[in-house]
Amino acid sequence: MRGRLRRRVPAAAAHQADLLVGRLDRGGRPRGAGVSALVATEASTPTELRDLARTIGRDVAAVHAADVDRQARFPKETIDALREARLLGALVPVELGGLGHDVRQMAAVVRELGRHCASSAMILAMHDSQAACLTRHGDTEPLRAFQRRMATEQLLIASATTEIGIGGNTRSSSCAVERSGGRFTLTKQAPVISYGEYADAVLVTARRADDAADSDQVLVVCERSDDSTLGLEPISGWDTLGFRGTCSRGFTLTATGPESSVCEVPFGDISAATMLPVSHLLWSSLWRGLADEAADRARRFVQKAARRDLSTIPPGAQRLAELQVELQQLGASVEHLLGRYTAVQDDPEATSSLDFMISINTLKVNASTAVVDVLNRAIIICGIAGYREDSEFSLGRLLRDAHGAAVMVNNDRIMGNTARLTLMLRGEQ
Repeated sequence: MRGRLRRRVPAAAAHQADLLVGRLDRGGRPRGAGVSALVATEASTPTELRDLARTIGRDVAAVHAADVDRQARFPKETIDALREARLLGALVPVELGGLGHDVRQMAAVVRELGRHCASSAMILAMHDSQAACLTRHGDTEPLRAFQRRMATEQLLIASATTEIGIGGNTRSSSCAVERSGGRFTLTKQAPVISYGEYADAVLVTARRADDAADSDQVLVVCERSDDSTLGLEPISGWDTLGFRGTCSRGFTLTATGPESSVCEVPFGDISAATMLPVSHLLWSSLWRGLADEAADRARRFVQKAARRDLSTIPPGAQRLAELQVELQQLGASVEHLLGRYTAVQDDPEATSSLDFMISINTLKVNASTAVVDVLNRAIIICGIAGYREDSEFSLGRLLRDAHGAAVMVNNDRIMGNTARLTLMLRGEQ
């Protein structure tokens, strides 16, 4: 950002940081120049990954964010930069060619990217939630082979978990996997498949078989390859207030492939242990990034006003302090749940406990509410400068994206589930 001083780093520390984010090879030689020279490695720490994400965000995502929003187009430039940095395979285990990173590390990336382009950050967050499902539950050799391809080819993964006639209930499906001769066929009417037309594969929920119950679901890897087909026939558009670059159109999805592309682990287990908590944690990290950026613009606005008259405190200073309290509370809640999840993620009993599920649901609702509150406070502080679209302090796009947080997986639905869980909680106390 303008006016921000660059921190001087000792030469040895700078050299080590360059090694860890891939600016230099192990021999200390530059890999190249610009964003394409920045490559994450398995040794990259959250701080170094955040620095890498900041570079991609500042030099790529921010450059194209306004056009992505205006045209409601896929942020190809940013996703290409993430591919070049090897970040689309970050959650794949090292032994399968990935970086072996965890949710906390990717939360740092999503948070930083969210400051510059919320659509790009949302795509990465949704991709990572699907990648986490496969890397944690796809333990058959065919699914492990697909994970290798995820890392080596930097595949972008989308999801189709909702269905026309079912609403937003991801734990129920009307479509079913049909199996014959070692192959599957699947047809699903999906009201939303974010960036579906640009994804290399889609993870689809469906009933295990035609005679299975609505909640007896499996997760199916659907892709275009030598022995698989994936068809997406658009049934709705995507002209929205915010998150326009996610291109979340509706489709009739048809797919065929080898039966080994079906992850036989019950989707209910995958959802409780991985998809739900990882999605909520990464989304909340994205909204935290949006809030960070809004707070930074508000801060710079007040500082600029203060420099004009050093004898008085600008009227927005008090509101800025109040905004900082809200921002700190948002950050603390996200960090607390990130720590709690990483501590219990391999314990199915802990991740399926009512207390944990209530906490992870509450995080999504609180964070999606807090980000709008921060944006509202910031726009009052910046005044007409924040309201204008042609100002360095403009908050319009950020505010529109922030309002998507409560409706992309509607808070009312989540609160309804939380109410049901809360009524059951008494038996665990």
